[in-house]
Formats: sequence, C-alpha cells, structure tokens
Amino acid sequence: MAAEEDGVVVDLDAHRRGEHRRNRVATAEPRRDRVDTASPLLRSVYGEVLRDERQDQDRTLADVATEVGMSKQYLSEIERGRKEASSEMLHSICGALGLSIEVLLFRGARRLGALRHLNRPVSEARVELLAA
Repeated sequence: MAAEEDGVVVDLDAHRRGEHRRNRVATAEPRRDRVDTASPLLRSVYGEVLRDERQDQDRTLADVATEVGMSKQYLSEIERGRKEASSEMLHSICGALGLSIEVLLFRGARRLGALRHLNRPVSEARVELLAA
C-alpha cells in the first residue's frame, strides 16, 4: 500500500519493514540518464522457459514432475522462480521435456538480452540493419 505525502510516494509496507525509501510521484519528470539495471534472477528466467516449453507441449505439472521424480509443487516453484534448481535437476527437467540444456541456456540468455534492450534509455538506443 502506498500513500502520498507532500508530493512524495511512501510505500507503507516497506516503511513497516524498516525500508524508509521515498520515491518521486509518478507525475514528476522521469530521469532519462539512469538505466534500470535490476534484472530478473536467472532462476526466474529458466523457470519461465521451462514453463513455456511444458505448456507448449500441453503437458501438466504432474506429468513432467512424475517423469523427473519430483513433486509437482517443487516443479511449480522452480517454474515460478521461487526455488533454485541444481544443474542436475535442470538437466532432468530438460530431459523430460525433450529440451537440451544448451537450448535452455540460449532461450534464457535471449530473454535476458531482450529485457536489457527494453531497459536501455532512449539516448543509447540504436538501429540495427540485418541482411535478409
């Protein structure tokens, strides 16, 4: 929950947790010289890739989890980026989905690159011409 005090937005939940940061009101002029460097955790990106692949194959959490030998709750937490899967576990999940680790890494890197590109300020934007 947020409240406005004298043109400043205060996050009341953060205040209760002891985080006393204040943010400018959204109507204030945004700063264009700063890039938002906060990127998602790698486990979140890999989880999204795995979930998208599973859903593209029209498979259920229970189906894939049973094949891997884990609970569907744990697989769900991996897909939502709440649990950090070991490399062995990622390998097993990829195997159950018929996906190579290389493809998981590539798709994850591509998503991170796309997010990084979206967070680039206008002054750093560039146009790339690709040959057909």
